[in-house]
Amino acid sequence: MQAETDFSERRAGLFVSLQEARANAFLVTALPNVRYLTGFTGSNGMLLLTADRALLFTDPRYQAQAPRESDCEVRIAKGPLLKDLGSWVKRLHVKSLAFERNRISFDEYRQAQEALPKIRLKPVSGAVERLRMMKSATEIATIKASVQLNSAALEQALRQFKPSMTEVDLAAEIEYRMRRLGADGTAFETIVASGERTAFPHAHPSDHPIQQDNLLLVDMGARVAGYCSDMTRTHAVGKLNPKARRMYRAVLESQLAAIDAVKPGASCATVDRAARSVLRGYGMDKLFIHSTGHGLGLEIHEGPRVGRKDRTKLEPGMAITIEPGVYLEGVGGIRIEDTVVVTEHGCEILTPTGKELVVL
Repeated sequence: MQAETDFSERRAGLFVSLQEARANAFLVTALPNVRYLTGFTGSNGMLLLTADRALLFTDPRYQAQAPRESDCEVRIAKGPLLKDLGSWVKRLHVKSLAFERNRISFDEYRQAQEALPKIRLKPVSGAVERLRMMKSATEIATIKASVQLNSAALEQALRQFKPSMTEVDLAAEIEYRMRRLGADGTAFETIVASGERTAFPHAHPSDHPIQQDNLLLVDMGARVAGYCSDMTRTHAVGKLNPKARRMYRAVLESQLAAIDAVKPGASCATVDRAARSVLRGYGMDKLFIHSTGHGLGLEIHEGPRVGRKDRTKLEPGMAITIEPGVYLEGVGGIRIEDTVVVTEHGCEILTPTGKELVVL
């Protein structure tokens, strides 16, 4: 992916934010944003952007790696990155410096004040994240590869499934299959829940045995070349009671309605409303306790948020999840989730795994 990416073009998109902040330079500290703007994948790095310079600061561990991955001027700091960066800010005659207010802690802000005592620090929120919402063709291809690997990992793991297997064992099998298929790792901690525990939307896998005649919910994501995928499927282990089957039917119809609402110009709130309208018809809208979806890319949760109050208009190139669910304590929960990409005329569903109720 990186060989085909024009990082300088991405960085150029930040200069509007720089002008709005009336700053001479932009300091990028969030590692996913540093990667997006430079290609650098290390665990310690900062990017300083001026009108005509792009300087990547990192430590000696990455002195060989950083120049190979990045198209920026690489500066290897012998101590804290901020100290070395401060010297360059002075050398470049920077008077005002924009920074990512939504990405640093109060302690980090105070450290920046101490390292840059005569510089006006100007807070900017979400500038890089707004650029990242629109995926390039290369990014979409990478997300699609991640999605396909994710689905293949589930298919392979379920071949090893048998009732009485614990939730932890199934989660481990899924993550093993991801790695064997070539994933960098998981995009988030794999969720495996069964029986009444499926009513917990973010249940941690336990040593609870997966028993017959119960629901089984799996929410999983792989990371491929840095890009995330996200999918949830709910299965039946043996027979399900009529209430659970009705819940499944309601969620499936809700998810399909939301996907149908995804198109350029539609607001995220409109998509969310489409999902809730179907569940309302089943009398289950009060059991839907989270948003309908979210953007994803270098991070598992990115903009836009597909929720009740998000007025963001969808545009071609946005990659989002659609994942309505219903949760009834003491009974269980159902969630169905796909990753989709907004196209010129609607959306493309990237997730190849079927959504009809599978009995294991």
